[in-house]
Amino acid sequence: MAEKQLLIIWHSRTGASEAMARAAARGAGEKARLVAAEDVVPEDLLAAEGYLFVCPENLATMSGMMKEMFDRCYYPVLGRIEGRAFATIIAAGSDGEGAQTQIDRIAKGWRLKRVADPIIICMEAQTPEEILAEKRVPDDRLEECEALGEALAEGIAMGVF
Repeated sequence: MAEKQLLIIWHSRTGASEAMARAAARGAGEKARLVAAEDVVPEDLLAAEGYLFVCPENLATMSGMMKEMFDRCYYPVLGRIEGRAFATIIAAGSDGEGAQTQIDRIAKGWRLKRVADPIIICMEAQTPEEILAEKRVPDDRLEECEALGEALAEGIAMGVF
């Protein structure tokens, strides 16, 4: 029997979400598969036992590439992944709540089970220059992402979720 796997799906424009996804993947180790949102296909979702969605909030919504992944994959897996675990990490300029709400609504439609509180990391970018600039996530927040990846992967492997 194949090992139960955490699928970490990410999208990033300025580096913050990618860094957070990679930190979570480090924590999860070999129990995780890290895939960019543009490369995800329905089979990836079907093969995993749980999901970590990592993206920036852009204009109070999830990033367009993450939304496009959900658009492509939603119906092909609908009715086939109920009850699987999920969590989220959002890179935000201010509050991240819009992106979080959108992902939660999609997860509700798939009937996924949230197993960890959302991590929303506010990068405090408010000017056009700050918003478009490459981001550096503070080490303590990357450690938080790493711990979440480890906890999700272990919970999935142990059948806790």
